[in-house]
Amino acid sequence: MRLVRLAQQPSRVAEDVRAALASLGRGSNVVGGVALIGASPVDGRPVEAVVVMPKGVLIVIGVDLPDPALKLEAPLGGPWKADGWPLVHGDTSINPATDALSLSAACTHKIADVAPGAGPIGTIIAVGPYVETVDQPAADLAGSVRVLYPTATTMLAATVSLATAPRPRSVQQARELIAALAPDAPPMPEEMLLGEGFSAYSDDEPTVIRENPLVAIAQTVPVQHPGKRPTKSAVPPAPPAKPAQAAPPVPQAVAAQPVPPARQAPPPEAAPAEPGPKTSQQSKTVKWLPVAAIGLLIVLLVAAISVASGGDDTASTQTPPPPTPATSPPPPSSSAVENIQFTSRASAADQKCASHAYGDVQASLQQTSCSAVKRASFASSIDGRSAAVTIAVVEFPSTQQATAFKAIADTPGGGGILDLATETNQWQSDVPVFEGAAYQSSLDGKSVRLVQVVWVPGPSTPDDPGLVRGAKAALELPVNG
Repeated sequence: MRLVRLAQQPSRVAEDVRAALASLGRGSNVVGGVALIGASPVDGRPVEAVVVMPKGVLIVIGVDLPDPALKLEAPLGGPWKADGWPLVHGDTSINPATDALSLSAACTHKIADVAPGAGPIGTIIAVGPYVETVDQPAADLAGSVRVLYPTATTMLAATVSLATAPRPRSVQQARELIAALAPDAPPMPEEMLLGEGFSAYSDDEPTVIRENPLVAIAQTVPVQHPGKRPTKSAVPPAPPAKPAQAAPPVPQAVAAQPVPPARQAPPPEAAPAEPGPKTSQQSKTVKWLPVAAIGLLIVLLVAAISVASGGDDTASTQTPPPPTPATSPPPPSSSAVENIQFTSRASAADQKCASHAYGDVQASLQQTSCSAVKRASFASSIDGRSAAVTIAVVEFPSTQQATAFKAIADTPGGGGILDLATETNQWQSDVPVFEGAAYQSSLDGKSVRLVQVVWVPGPSTPDDPGLVRGAKAALELPVNG
């Protein structure tokens, strides 16, 4: 899921919506698509987000409740209750979502007008500031509207259940729809849209019908190879048609050989004279061949034994070097900082900074390109408990750009850099979930270091003393891309 922030979102729950969408990760590994944050499909009426997905479109609208609730009863056509108390919104509204549903209907009509056949269009009513459980009637759940408190789990479930087109839309269709809904959105390259799950071609494009390649090969080989010319002389059955002639056996033998016919004249006289002596010489030679072969075999066997006995000493001195490359990973694999042991799981470096980021951090890197990004993942043990550490060092051309980037990354809910070992499946045991991670950052000239630490398994909290201590120690870890 790629986030494009266009304008300030209107509700207080907007920050939770943006964080939940950012938690879906980059690309189509979880849920692909482009989330237009703060888009205004209907003029003058912005929404929290319009999510253009390969198999559908989602309209996310925030509804602020007066207070947090443990249980919210939210029928679309009836009054809402928070912990048993009725909720009203205005004099004529049935429930707090009445205005949101009317805005959703207007957005749906607008999307259907600008992109006919855009696929399923769903609506997510995001409620907040906090709701532990949302109870929605079964009849409403069968429709295209979901009422939920935005978390990574609830947002993932809603996107999967509402985007149900049989085939993904093409890159060109996605560009046209995004341009119609958000004209100010930056252009998106084809590689990025393909990585988000959009297809290269649309269903209505003509199908190219190609000719059977086997038929084409058969039609393009009308000329016979020159080496097959002797078969043409043997094809006509003229010689076999005369079985009574027993004298010309020699021509038949010559015809069966691939030798040119110029050699057929001299052999008739020499053939009957030479066969006798040649057979006697060949028989003598054949008798000696086994003896010579056995003698040669004995010589080779003795030579092999001598080489093997002499090579044992040299082999024993040359065996130590091979194990060293096989065991070379341990030097960078373990480090100790402030009595905390860190074991490396993955490390890499490249210049594709935005493609490894999410949320506002990704949007910032799309506008201001970095010089390089180094990422590393470590397994650790803090106070006897297993933890996972992900580190990203982002380098910029100038100190001003690095300072501005650090301010965005330090903003809660502003996104971050994806974990390398999770992307490359290099965690040896449980895969960590970096929700509620302890966060630390540092600025060193033109580079910014971002650190996240979580328990494995979770849950984790950002203010956990052990995780905070591990995050501060990870600021000193060497990161080699």
